[in-house]
Amino acid sequence: MPAAALKPKPLPVQSTAKRPVLLELPCAPVEKRPLPPGRPREWYITHNRRLKAMRLAIALLDSGVYLPSQARNDTIRTAAELIGVHPPSDTTCHMVRAFMRYNR
Repeated sequence: MPAAALKPKPLPVQSTAKRPVLLELPCAPVEKRPLPPGRPREWYITHNRRLKAMRLAIALLDSGVYLPSQARNDTIRTAAELIGVHPPSDTTCHMVRAFMRYNR
């Protein structure tokens, strides 16, 4: 009998999206730097919204949500609670799904 026939089959791997996964939080927060002065207010709002959307997209990917269709607004807002940021607006939730869609 060949040796390969004696090895047990590996167990099937479960998707992490089907069970909760604890998020790993960074050890120390990144040092904040001031934003460049002289830009229009809309630029600062968009910039901060993008940063928040990226943080949320990373948290969702770490927790096993890999597809934009899995990231409903309530899922994104739950992730925001877990990482300690204010609940995102509908616009920010849309941006999170866009990041997940276009960064594949």
